[in-house]
Parts: sequence; structure tokens; C-alpha cells
Amino acid sequence: MTLSIREECRLPIADFWLALGAIIVIDLVLAGDNALVIALAARELPPGQRRRAVLFGTAAAVVIRALATAGVVYLLRIPLLLAVGGALLIGIGLKLLGGKRKGGDHDAAPDLWSAIRTIALADTVMSLDNVLAVAGAARHDVFLVVLGLLISIPIMIAGSGLILRLIDRFPVLIALGAWVIEWTAFGMIADDPLLRPFFAHPVVHVLWTLVAPTVLVLAALSARRRFARTSR
Repeated sequence: MTLSIREECRLPIADFWLALGAIIVIDLVLAGDNALVIALAARELPPGQRRRAVLFGTAAAVVIRALATAGVVYLLRIPLLLAVGGALLIGIGLKLLGGKRKGGDHDAAPDLWSAIRTIALADTVMSLDNVLAVAGAARHDVFLVVLGLLISIPIMIAGSGLILRLIDRFPVLIALGAWVIEWTAFGMIADDPLLRPFFAHPVVHVLWTLVAPTVLVLAALSARRRFARTSR
């Protein structure tokens, strides 16, 4: 087994295990975001479909992240990639915060495939600012990337199930989860290489990455409450 691993990744065995450990840590950090998105997108599905959304959503997350990491050199050539991804993620966070609305059939995830599409899109965007770290730790070895992702799959599945149960018991966590997604989105925009100089001042950075997502989520919650009152 040791020889086959050494041949496959073409790294000294000590470097292999160090790189794999770093990748797993990075993946587990991102797995928390994945689990949060999966739980928010699947929270209004029936129990049976919830399980399928978690499984398929996790599979989509793994495939997308592996492809993104393998193609990181090409991704780096796309200008404003993080900014555009952050803007998309802002919309996804607001959609997931929306939930069911009286007087219509607009759910946060009205069916299984809609939930999976939301999960896949959100994971694509949220992976953009993590693939550089993964690619660097793996020394651009795709085998190491995939192996690390496979090890993190059970964590994502278990995390999604736990967050779903917590959301069922404590609906206020929906707002907290939406804030985490918006915080990630605004941070991605601030981290874009072309826009980073505009957020270099500490005050501007704090206003953009902490205050702005908080105001946005509070405004969205207020709008949702007003809509609920007028729909009664």
C-alpha cells in the first residue's frame, strides 16, 4: 500500500502524509460551510428527500471542488472571479434565508433537484477562495486532492444532518447560517486581487466584511416579516 501511494503521488512518503494532513484540515474547515449550505437548502424537504439531498449535494460538492482545484491555474487567469463569485453567493444566501412564504409556493428549496442545484452552485462559489490553499498543499497533485476530499465526505454528511436537526429545533439558526454565508460572500469580494486595494484600510475592511453582511441579513429578515404580515 505504501509503495502504491508513493508511486501514485510521486512524493516522498513523509511529504505525502504531511500534504494529505494539510488538505484534510483545509477540507474540514470548508466542510463546515458545505454542511451549512446543504442543511439550509434541504431544510424544507420531506425527510426522505432530505437524506438524498445531503448525499447528492455532498457528492456534487466533492466533484466540483476536485475539478476546481485541478483547474486552479486556469481559474487564476479569470479577472474578478472572486468578486463575481461573492456577488452570486450574496444572492444564494438571501434565497436560503427566504424560506417558505405564505400565499405562494416559493420555498427555499421547493424540490430535491432545486436543493441540489443550490448546493452545487453555492459550493462552486464558496470553493473559489479555498482551492488555492488546497492546490498549494497538494503541490498540484490531483490524487492527493481527491483522497483528501474522500476522507472529508463523512464529515460533511454528518455535519449536514446535525445542522438540519438543530435548525428544526432552533429556527433562529437559519438567520445565523445566512449571515455566515453573507460574511463569506463579502469577504470573497474584498479578497479579489483587483479589488483588494479598495478594502486595504482596516475600517473599510471591517465595515464591508462585518457590518455590511449584518445589515443585509437584518434588512432581509425585516422584509420577510413584513411580507408575512401582509400575506395573512
